[in-house]
Amino acid sequence: MFPKAELKKNDKKARIIIIIISAIIFIGITILSKVEIGKNMDFNSHIFASLNATINSIVTLMLIAGLIAVKNKKYITHKNIMKTCIFLSILFLLSYIAHHLFAGETRYGDYDGNGIVSEIEKEKAGQSRYAYLFLLLTHIPLAGIILPVILFTAYRALSGDYTAHKKLARIAWPLWFYVTLSGVIIYLMIEPFYKG
Repeated sequence: MFPKAELKKNDKKARIIIIIISAIIFIGITILSKVEIGKNMDFNSHIFASLNATINSIVTLMLIAGLIAVKNKKYITHKNIMKTCIFLSILFLLSYIAHHLFAGETRYGDYDGNGIVSEIEKEKAGQSRYAYLFLLLTHIPLAGIILPVILFTAYRALSGDYTAHKKLARIAWPLWFYVTLSGVIIYLMIEPFYKG
C-alpha cells in the first residue's frame, strides 16, 4: 500500500518553489566557488572533502537500498530512505560549500601544490588525469541538473501522485546514483593532491 500523501497537490506553487530553491543554490554555489576565505586555517580544511565523500558513500548505498525497498513494495521504508537521502544531501551541500570556502581549488596532478599543473606533472599523472577530467566534466553538470529533478520527484511522491513520481524516478534515480558514486571516485582520485 502506498503511503498517504503528506502535501496538498499544487503543481504551480511547487514548480515555483522548486525552481527558486534550485536557482538560489546553483547561483550561490557558482558565486561561492569563486570565493576563498583562506587556506591558512588552524585546521585541515580538507576534512570537509572527507565528510563529503562519506556522505556521498552513504547516499549511494541508501539509493540502492531505496530501490530494493520499492521493488519489494516496501513503500514506507522506501519513503523513509529517500527522505534520509535528501537530508544527507543537504548536509553534503553545506559541507561542500565549506570545503570550497576554506580549502580553495585543488588541481589533479599538481604534485608540488603550487596551483599549476606543469607538463611534467601532466605526464606523471598519465592517463588517470583524463579519467579524472571525464568524471569531473560529467559529474558537475549532472550535479547541477539533479537537484530540481530530485525535488520534483520527491514532490510527486509527497503529494500522492505516484504515477508521475515513478516516471520521474526512472530519470532521477540513475542520475542521482551517478552523481553520488562519481563524487566518491573523484574524491579518491583528487585526495592525494590536497595540501595543507
